[in-house]
Amino acid sequence: MVNLIKTRQQSQAWSKEIHQIVRGILGGFLFGIPLLYTMEVWWIGSYIEPIVLLGILSVTYLVVFLFNRSEGFRKSRRDGMVYAAMESVEALAIGIVCATLILILLRRITGETPIDEALGKVIFESVPFSLGVAMARSLLPEQSAESESSQYLQPSKKLGFRTMIADISATLIGAIIVAFSIAPTDEIPTLAASASPPWLLIIIAASLFISYGIVFAAGFANQHQHRLLKGILPTPIGKTILSYLISLLASALMLWFFNRLSLSDPWFLWLRYTLLLGLPATIGGAAGRLAI
Repeated sequence: MVNLIKTRQQSQAWSKEIHQIVRGILGGFLFGIPLLYTMEVWWIGSYIEPIVLLGILSVTYLVVFLFNRSEGFRKSRRDGMVYAAMESVEALAIGIVCATLILILLRRITGETPIDEALGKVIFESVPFSLGVAMARSLLPEQSAESESSQYLQPSKKLGFRTMIADISATLIGAIIVAFSIAPTDEIPTLAASASPPWLLIIIAASLFISYGIVFAAGFANQHQHRLLKGILPTPIGKTILSYLISLLASALMLWFFNRLSLSDPWFLWLRYTLLLGLPATIGGAAGRLAI
């Protein structure tokens, strides 16, 4: 019996640790994705001196450390310089891993990219990701224990048609805000030039996965409301797909609005541009849903 209790406690501890890391990762995506669609950052990371990169990494770590002294991305945390230093290393590592994966996804880092150029891009892009990891809990309120328990006490609760419309509207507004800042730039055509059909499928999967994680898995505020919301597609996966389609619509509208695409352009160009802009727009839409 004692061993069973210990095993259960260890399992709960690991589950809690994984949840907190996932929360930090998704917080990093919320804050880090917009800078990934900035061509100047790709370029500056290609030629910056190693000593400067080390300085940027050091300053980023210092900022994350100072923030972790008061907050941190974990809900339950211990005081002390050593613990804050360890958590800061973890936040920085999460930011670097996330930035690397997205740069690979966007084909900004390939097998042909020189190691010094890849390292420069990763370090520059990891700055907002690391800060997002550290700020995830303070800037994005966490689901309260009362709200979490109400999810089980009221499983048949329906939040109504108005709430569903508000959810869709928040998705559209959040997606438009993000897409509005990226659509008029040259980044989308540049990315589209190197995006093959298999990579576009991976981008679709990544967009859906990140959106689902932010709204339904990270434990941010109002997560239980989105699970209980009865809409056109009642399941979390269905809601994620609907949110993604709305974000793609917002992306296409912004590309047309800024004359990056016209009705005379071929359909496959519309598809490429929209899917690539859809990744940050979907994250913006997820952020908008968190706000309601």
